[in-house]
Amino acid sequence: MSNMSLTPLFRRSIGFDRFNDLFDYAMQSETPNYPPYNIEKTADNHYRIVVATAGFSEDELSIHLENSVLSISGKPSEDDKDGNIELLHKGIARRAFKLSLRLDEHIEVQNASYEHGLLSIALQRIIPEEKMPRQIPIGTKSAQPLIETQAS
Repeated sequence: MSNMSLTPLFRRSIGFDRFNDLFDYAMQSETPNYPPYNIEKTADNHYRIVVATAGFSEDELSIHLENSVLSISGKPSEDDKDGNIELLHKGIARRAFKLSLRLDEHIEVQNASYEHGLLSIALQRIIPEEKMPRQIPIGTKSAQPLIETQAS
């Protein structure tokens, strides 16, 4: 695999240093593909991650959030194995997994639910008031200065 320089992309951007890491991660050939999952946008600032976890119970799944990294893991219990059953075809993968997703700084996890073998995690983008878009007024030369100095 050849190295690709993304320097031209960063010349006109400020604070987008993590994009390089995201591109590197996306281009890795060992990107996890188990379990299958969807990332859905349900409204303007609402998202949902749906993970297909067929065969797992709620007790065998865990969700952990640390440093804006959402980790979803599953570990099947060993006491489900029945020695009397001989599998002729095993098409349902029921193996341990860990899925990690990086969340944007303003994304918050709202709740999680498990139904019909699908783990759903609701997310919401909550932008603080100081980060909201605002109009910047344009002053004229005759306008009052922003900082008043004391007369000596």
